[in-house]
Amino acid sequence: MSRAQISALVCGVGGFGALVAATTSNEWKVTTRASSVITATWVYQGLWMNCAGNALGSFHCRPHFTIFRVEGYIQACRGLMIAAVSLGFFGSIFALFGMKCTKVGGSDKAKAKLACLAGIVFILSGLCSMTGCSLYANKITTEFFDPLFVEQKYELGAALFIGWAGASLCIIGGVIFCFSISDNNKTPRMGYTYNGPTSVTSSRTKYHGGEGDFKTTGPSKQFDKNAYV
Repeated sequence: MSRAQISALVCGVGGFGALVAATTSNEWKVTTRASSVITATWVYQGLWMNCAGNALGSFHCRPHFTIFRVEGYIQACRGLMIAAVSLGFFGSIFALFGMKCTKVGGSDKAKAKLACLAGIVFILSGLCSMTGCSLYANKITTEFFDPLFVEQKYELGAALFIGWAGASLCIIGGVIFCFSISDNNKTPRMGYTYNGPTSVTSSRTKYHGGEGDFKTTGPSKQFDKNAYV
């Protein structure tokens, strides 16, 4: 069992879970604290829904009614995050089949190919998530520091940091999976053959056959007919 592959699987699956949580979260951007102190209301916006709450603890969420009125960067982030989640799902399946400790996946060579494929898929998933979160964060920061922007300004939400963390885990796990190919080639699975028990007859034959190797070192005695006279 390779420890490197176990670490890569933990990073990849953990990153995939973080990507799912970030995609479904509604806290991609939140209202600034300066305005929320005055109005005592908070507004959270995500890729799929908009939520508002007040100091009394009541919250109300509504989805985006139509896809055509959603801004272009939100649609781009939706596509990137959906692609990241899909790639992370398939990467997790390929990783399970490519593990050396599993009995599925075929020979060591086939498992090495599956592990490499899982690593590439995890890296692509992390890059998609990193691009989507960075694009969304760039839009928020551009509007926040623009003095000519007079509409409601927002700050970075918790979902962006979760997405960045998940993307980093996926990339790290993918790199470890790609480098685990050399480990598969250096330490192949050992095969053992059973030759059966050794019989008593064969052991006796070997013992008697080996008696010819012993030689007497004492002086040899020669007897003739004169010795009895």
